Amino acid sequence: MDIPEISSSLPFIRLLSILYPLILSCKVLACNPNDLTALRGLAGCLESDIGGWNVSNYDCCSWTGVTCANSTSSSLRVVGLELGSNRLYGTVCESLLGLDELKTLNLSNNFLQGSPTRFFLFQNLEILDLSSNDFAGSLSASIWLPSITSFNISHNHFSGSLNFSLCDISTNIQVLDVSNNNFNGEALTFFQNCTSLQNVSFNGNSLSGALPANLLQLQNLQRLHLQDNQFSGQLDDRIGNLSSLVELDVSNNNFTGNIPDMFGSLGKLEYFTATSNKFSGKLPNSLVNSPSLVKVVLSRNLLSGPINFNCSSMVRLSTLNLVGNNFSGPLPDSLFSCKTLTAFNLARNNIGGEIPNNFRNLQALKYLSLSNTSISNISLALQILQNCKNLTMLILAHNFDQEEMPDNLDLQFKSLKALTLTKLQSLIYNNVSVERLVPEFPLVKTRQNVSGLQYIAIDSLPPTLDLSNNRLTGPILPSLGDLRQLHVLDLSHNQFFGTIPGSLSGMKSLETLELAYNKFSGEIPQSLVQLSFLSKFSVAFNQLSGEIPTGGQFMTFPGSSFEGNSGLCGTNLKPCNVGRTPSPPPPPPQPGSSDDDKMEIFGLNFAIGVVSGFLASAPCCFTCLFKLPRRHGN
Repeated sequence: MDIPEISSSLPFIRLLSILYPLILSCKVLACNPNDLTALRGLAGCLESDIGGWNVSNYDCCSWTGVTCANSTSSSLRVVGLELGSNRLYGTVCESLLGLDELKTLNLSNNFLQGSPTRFFLFQNLEILDLSSNDFAGSLSASIWLPSITSFNISHNHFSGSLNFSLCDISTNIQVLDVSNNNFNGEALTFFQNCTSLQNVSFNGNSLSGALPANLLQLQNLQRLHLQDNQFSGQLDDRIGNLSSLVELDVSNNNFTGNIPDMFGSLGKLEYFTATSNKFSGKLPNSLVNSPSLVKVVLSRNLLSGPINFNCSSMVRLSTLNLVGNNFSGPLPDSLFSCKTLTAFNLARNNIGGEIPNNFRNLQALKYLSLSNTSISNISLALQILQNCKNLTMLILAHNFDQEEMPDNLDLQFKSLKALTLTKLQSLIYNNVSVERLVPEFPLVKTRQNVSGLQYIAIDSLPPTLDLSNNRLTGPILPSLGDLRQLHVLDLSHNQFFGTIPGSLSGMKSLETLELAYNKFSGEIPQSLVQLSFLSKFSVAFNQLSGEIPTGGQFMTFPGSSFEGNSGLCGTNLKPCNVGRTPSPPPPPPQPGSSDDDKMEIFGLNFAIGVVSGFLASAPCCFTCLFKLPRRHGN
């Protein structure tokens, strides 16, 4: 190209140089400048970075968690900010109020602090989720969220009263969750205009007094969670007005008197939980005949009378927990018709008698606890319950006084993972092998994690044999080493004697071996160093001697694991080339360990064998079974 041609192109080049920045500015217009400033301000005031944010990028609509939409202006507006579970620290700046078209704000499951009352002034906000942070302060009466439908500030540190006028302004609100904070005082008088509410959660605060009348007029309410407060008085039978109710939880309060006969009006109610109150009297007829109920938990009250659930009507009943009341027996034959019953706990009630033969028809049953109910005839009980083909956990502890276990049992608990017969001080054991009782005893370690209402199943416990703090005597059977899936073996605080079998090294999965406070003698078997998963070990206060094994996990155990054995020496205690030291004082006497109280086990093959497959820690498992989740990391 010659020079004249170049000069003729100069006007075009100049024009292009002017238009190029304008062309680039079109990309800037993709994000409203006010929104960009607000988001940059948020990023600047936090103590942690926001993953996926490049604040030098003008297109904030491309940032992680930011949602934009068309608006009447020439730029896109931010309508959604989803930053849940981003490990955010610090406080949130006032600049966020610049997002005046925001409809969804989710900052849940972070570590944010401060008083976020500024978030209660968004004109267009529909969903606000600040749950599971460290926010504090009180709820201002000047909340102005006219478009809000879901308001969740659960699992924080808010305090003060709850008498705010949210529903006077926000008549479309459907979800109100202020659970697990520090709200207190007599409740709640602001429900007059909350006619759209479907889910209400006030659980985990310190609210007191009676339930407000206007709360009991919300025809659209589906879930009402009031547990873990200080509500008192009788439960208002006007709850029956809540005809759409699916879940009702009033647990851990101070309610008294009878449970209202209101369930006939609650045709959609599936979950009724009222544990740990002071309810008394008999169960209402409408409750024991409800066709909609799936889960009924009434544990730890003062309820009495017969167990008169009509399973012919309760066709959906799956969980029934009546532990710790004053119900009287006998067990009714009619329970066999609870075809969908999977968990039944009647522990610590005055039942007596024998297990009805019809219990063999509970084919869906997985969990059964009848501990401390004064039932009798252990042989009959096991023969009947073996027919419950899905039974996984059976707790019969503190029953069968003065009974003898027959030696002719031929039982097949094919699905059983735990059987508890603990603290049976008068039970006489004969020679029955564990193979005949449970031919295939599956010991597996898994974990279940369910969102919402949660429970911990028996599978989540490590396979455990815990016979500690009894009066058991005799040697350890070498065949215990065949329990290759066992994770915990605790024989401490008994009167076992003899040598420690080297065959225990066959328990390849063992993590805890507790043999302290017995009368074991001889040396610690060198073969135990092969237990590569062993993290807790104690033979303290026995009569052992010789050198402590070296190698493997034994190099990590403290001296306290071996104390109280004057003949032991080694790197964990004292060097073996040092002279003997005086014997330490004997261990403190164990309760009830006098010679007259010793329990002699006849046929020790059964004594260790039967219980070796059984998890004696089962009562604490049931406590976990119905436990509700809370807060971070849940």
